[in-house]
Amino acid sequence: MTVKNSLNMGWFIPTSGDTGAFGDPSKDVASSFDQFERVAVAAERAGFEYVLVPTNQNCWEAWITATYLAARTSKLKMLVALKPGAINPPTLAKMVSTFDQISGGGRIYINLIAGANAAEARAEGLIESKEKRYQQMEEEIVLVKRLLSEEKVEFEGSYHQVHSPQILPKPSQRPYPPFFLGGGSEFAAEISAKHSSTHLFWGDYPDRIGTQITEMRARAEKYGRAEELRFAMRLVVVCRENEADAWAHAEQLIEGAEDRKTRMAALVANYDSVANNRQRELSCVPGNKLTPHLWSGLSDVRPGTGVAVVGNPEQVANQLREFIDVGCSGFCLSGYPHAEEAEIFGRLVMPLLRASPEV
Repeated sequence: MTVKNSLNMGWFIPTSGDTGAFGDPSKDVASSFDQFERVAVAAERAGFEYVLVPTNQNCWEAWITATYLAARTSKLKMLVALKPGAINPPTLAKMVSTFDQISGGGRIYINLIAGANAAEARAEGLIESKEKRYQQMEEEIVLVKRLLSEEKVEFEGSYHQVHSPQILPKPSQRPYPPFFLGGGSEFAAEISAKHSSTHLFWGDYPDRIGTQITEMRARAEKYGRAEELRFAMRLVVVCRENEADAWAHAEQLIEGAEDRKTRMAALVANYDSVANNRQRELSCVPGNKLTPHLWSGLSDVRPGTGVAVVGNPEQVANQLREFIDVGCSGFCLSGYPHAEEAEIFGRLVMPLLRASPEV
């Protein structure tokens, strides 16, 4: 096993609500700042470097949430999701640099997303065409990076123009904070190869991820970035001290969730997302098992990544190591419910990963 960089471990802030069982409303956890803080504090104590703060129609506003959580933690970084067109680039540049400074320095990452579908974009007054959303995304990345690292920027693009705006303060992370990008489309892969620090894959067979990493490195090589680009996995984890208990918890997460499965199928049918479509494909694998400890059962009850690593601590750690073996150097994880599962992962699995001499 060869890993050139230490593991960068992330957790998830469930700002659209949390649950202990998708088919049991009594186990739902309502969204609140107190709840988000519980998750963030648990993640920091568990040894995670950052938390992903999402953005979609069902989420609380990401920047305000991230600012609150930065004030309630001591060193946890915030990976803040951002859609193209949502924030004017000079304003965004000031938000990034100000957050980077007031949080104590080095505590902001940017997660670039195009959005799930045209209907969501239309509802929010954003560009409906997926191709044009990605074109706008790339223009905004280029512009924001310049605004954060240069003076007197003049820019005339297809979507934005600026004429020497003053960006104060400058970020503490020079020349600018890291950018993450995930997605399965050609648009996402090309932009990530050119501009992102970390490309984020959703759960899949490790050998398929290895092939995609090889392909992404070839893309990045065109821009002289083959060694610069890192790769991480977005996964769910279900870990217990013994395997039987882990599988019991995994199964109870989806038990009685038939109505939700029906609603979810109708919802994702309208997504123009390659990554979401792939998760739906994986939900059809016999027994939902991609490997003995890689389970796609959650893909029927939630959008986004639905592949989970299930098992005892050694089994979970070994499954994650399979992704490290093919080139990943980080994980952005979820678990239901998130505060409790962060604590379990930190206590049972994190020491095994950190102790690996190869990492």
